[in-house]
Amino acid sequence: MPTAVKNSSSTKSKWSRFIWIVPAVVSVLLVVVLLAKWLTGLSGVQSFLTDYPGQSRLPDSAPVGFPAWLAWQHFLNVFFIVLIIRSGWQVRTAKRPPAHWIRNNKGLIRTRNAPVKMSLDLWFHLSLDALWVLNGLIFVIVLFATGQWMRIIPTRWDVFPNAVSAALQYASLSWPIEDGWVNYNALQLLTYFVTVFIAAPLAIITGLRMSSGWPKKAEKLNKAYRIEAARSLHFPVMLYFVLFIIVHVTLVLATGALRNLNHMYGSSDDINWVGFGIFAASLLVIVAAWFLARPLFLRPVAALSGTVSK
Repeated sequence: MPTAVKNSSSTKSKWSRFIWIVPAVVSVLLVVVLLAKWLTGLSGVQSFLTDYPGQSRLPDSAPVGFPAWLAWQHFLNVFFIVLIIRSGWQVRTAKRPPAHWIRNNKGLIRTRNAPVKMSLDLWFHLSLDALWVLNGLIFVIVLFATGQWMRIIPTRWDVFPNAVSAALQYASLSWPIEDGWVNYNALQLLTYFVTVFIAAPLAIITGLRMSSGWPKKAEKLNKAYRIEAARSLHFPVMLYFVLFIIVHVTLVLATGALRNLNHMYGSSDDINWVGFGIFAASLLVIVAAWFLARPLFLRPVAALSGTVSK
């Protein structure tokens, strides 16, 4: 059998394994919606929704609106995380790396031990990680300096029943009241908290454990924090970010796209096309970066800090 025919058969076989996922997901969503509609029709649940409408009150000193720096941070976070997911998947699935990179042990970064040789895909992934972490540190510092932390860190215990209420409203397709310019609903607040302060740190500490920069001779540390544990967590965290992006984008577009995009990209509560235009331009930049992230373009960039070889 010719190689092309074998590859075609293999591709069809791989797709046939996953083709059942779409109807399965649709079926699960249908069941969830029907169950949520039944629950929200019960008198006890209706009373619960009245007592906890889905939004927890913020501290009186909480800022209102989104400053311009948050719009830039939003774009940079999306830009980096999309390319990190892409490069991470390449590292995980590539059977034969397109090239290898080894750092020049000169300049500002010098180590006693010889630099470790790695695939070009891994170099790209780690480089993006470093930029994402740097951007994240700036984000967290400015978040606390401006008081915006109060919008994504729980400050009242009623955020939890309100989050359950918001989840029921979303699931029953009766959207909770949206006023993100002033206050996120409780489910959004908890989701952003988990993303920024739990998922992101988990991605960093598991990625560090798996990286070539981790100290190999630290026996006690390596025994306490085994690389198998890091590997078992790192991939699920990536899947969480993928799911977060899908749900986040869907709800942004389904609950008032123009206003939401103005919040995120235009730093305005107006309903116009400014935020959408900036969002569309940012998508073009991300798509361009996605297609430029190929060995042909990565090799000369990687060669600026090391030696690239096959």
